[in-house]
Amino acid sequence: MKTLIVYLMSGSETPELAAAAVEGGADLVELGFPFSDPLADGPVIRRAAERALGEGMRTVACLECLARTHELVPNVPLVPMTYSALLEAYGWERFATDAHDAGASSMILADLPAGERPELKRIQLVAPTSTDERLRIAAEQTDGWLYLVTVTGTTGTRTGLSPALAGLVTRARAITDAPLYAGFGISTPDDARAAAGLADGIVVGSRAVEVAEGGPDALREYVCTLREAVDSVVTN
Repeated sequence: MKTLIVYLMSGSETPELAAAAVEGGADLVELGFPFSDPLADGPVIRRAAERALGEGMRTVACLECLARTHELVPNVPLVPMTYSALLEAYGWERFATDAHDAGASSMILADLPAGERPELKRIQLVAPTSTDERLRIAAEQTDGWLYLVTVTGTTGTRTGLSPALAGLVTRARAITDAPLYAGFGISTPDDARAAAGLADGIVVGSRAVEVAEGGPDALREYVCTLREAVDSVVTN
């Protein structure tokens, strides 16, 4: 069975949105912890981060959001995704401990390269531009699964699946047996089906954040379409 991951930005409504995503078929939920200079994020997630910061979603509030989400979906892995400057300000070990205590199963730091702070358990990201050596280090140090960035660029909806994904999957599979989950630029059921045909799972962020603006029901329905598309890879 392929894995479906949905990204949501932390906010007052996020726990209920996460529950709706899980009802729609999400296996794991990433929770964005907003940062004022999100280099890896495109316009949709940047705007969501600005709204979250305007709402007062600083680190402590995001950890509280994580804890509330964990209460609603206690059996679903939750992964904070943020930037290293936030941990630098909060305290690296303190953040790791507090996030775990709030219900996080791991974390993603979009701008912390593989090989740096190896003591910090986290999911590593690799991209089509990653060297074989960088792939190897990331695969050795990743926490559970390897995040394949399908494009060279920021997050955001695009037209069609990146042609670079197939080659990245081939290179990663030659190095590791860890599950490979592809993200960045996946927004439609067709994208989801195509990506799941290559990788072990998919991550949908920008489009999920857009749909979530319509509330839990809209998000649940959207995630259902992704679930059906991903499952069709297995059954066909």
